[in-house]
Amino acid sequence: MNSRLTVAIHVLTWMALVEPKRQDVITSDELANSVNTNPVVIRRILGQLRDAGLVSAQRGRGAGFTLARTPDAISLLDVYRAIEPDALFSLHPATPNQACPVGRGIQPVLRGAYQRAEEVMKEELATVSIADVLRDTVTA
Repeated sequence: MNSRLTVAIHVLTWMALVEPKRQDVITSDELANSVNTNPVVIRRILGQLRDAGLVSAQRGRGAGFTLARTPDAISLLDVYRAIEPDALFSLHPATPNQACPVGRGIQPVLRGAYQRAEEVMKEELATVSIADVLRDTVTA
């Protein structure tokens, strides 16, 4: 299972928690400590979040990251799109045997089912913000 989306949400939620109390940027080492992973993993994810306009990066002396938007303006769908640019589900890597009745018909059926499932998931992710995650996390 891929946990990049979960790690990205964790990173943004932690930033939303600590950023208002600070006057400096947040480092990948600090974020890695909260997630309990290697800072390299965090930097890769932060790069994707930066490219999507969700965080800003400061280079050089005092390097680090800040949120580029307020936590209530970042939906989980925004994070999903930044971290998982490919479709959630994929079809066979090679075309199934077209002489087989299942091989001939399975891809169109699954394509439709997968698209509907992904749309429902995206609709739900769009309803939750990083501010919501933070609020529910610290009150849990």
